[in-house]
Amino acid sequence: MHTRNRHAARYDFPQLIAHSPDLAPFVTRNTYNDESIDFADPAAVKALNKALLKQFYGVANWDIPAGYLCPPIPGRADYIHYAADLLATRNGEEVPRGKSVHVLDVGVGANCVYPIIGTREYNWRFVGSDIDPVAIRAAKHMVAANPVLAGRIDFRLQNHAQDIFEGIVKPREEFDLTVCNPPFHASAEEAAASNQRKTRNLGHAHSLEPSPNFGGKNTELWYEGGEEAFVRHMVEQSAPLAARVLWFTSLISKKETLPSAYHFLKQANAVDVKTIDMSQGQKVSRLVAWTFQDETQQQQWRERRWKQQKAS
Repeated sequence: MHTRNRHAARYDFPQLIAHSPDLAPFVTRNTYNDESIDFADPAAVKALNKALLKQFYGVANWDIPAGYLCPPIPGRADYIHYAADLLATRNGEEVPRGKSVHVLDVGVGANCVYPIIGTREYNWRFVGSDIDPVAIRAAKHMVAANPVLAGRIDFRLQNHAQDIFEGIVKPREEFDLTVCNPPFHASAEEAAASNQRKTRNLGHAHSLEPSPNFGGKNTELWYEGGEEAFVRHMVEQSAPLAARVLWFTSLISKKETLPSAYHFLKQANAVDVKTIDMSQGQKVSRLVAWTFQDETQQQQWRERRWKQQKAS
């Protein structure tokens, strides 16, 4: 995990329970005599997330509607920290912090985890977009219930499922970074089969890490054409925003998607493309980042937007 990731060590269940007593009924000893939870139990995973977000990020009131994606906090934190390093490359290797940094989370979901971590770790401002009005309402309600997030996260509903940035990014609006955890299944049937398979595996294994995609609504888990199609559309639709977004990024779950992603980025004339490997336990994923701005333009961006960052 990233060196700044607060979750690099094993879960300290006594500390987590001290912050969130509701976790206690789910903690038992596994066959290795380690304290753990049943990661195939959605209620247990949800209770763990609540405890982690409360202890490490000061978010006392976190919840999601039944059936919505309950992501693993350590992996989401890794993404944010590696994305922060990306911004630091044109800032003297110092991560830009404060409200001058504006980030778009494409597909924020009801859980709102990327904005929570980015806001609490770096004091960034976020816009979260989603095509699901229930997810948007739930995320808005959760943010309103936590004063530590006040004024840092806005939400925008995407009314057109095939659009990623159009209708979300306002005229003349700029973003330093976009983040995205795209749906990677190609159909509802494929998503259901994968979820069932993971649940069976968890029932027979004694993993200390949560299933990375336990639960989730259709819009969170699948997209026609799968991850490859989503990334292609994202790349194509990012090009018109070349001058108004510094770095676009996306999680790539399937390594088989990478060659296609590189092809799409070459076609779109991306100036710089980076692939960052991330690993949590036995799971390996990739963060692909691209920009349409050359080194001079990136430095000008920094001077214009982050020069006063320490005062923010």
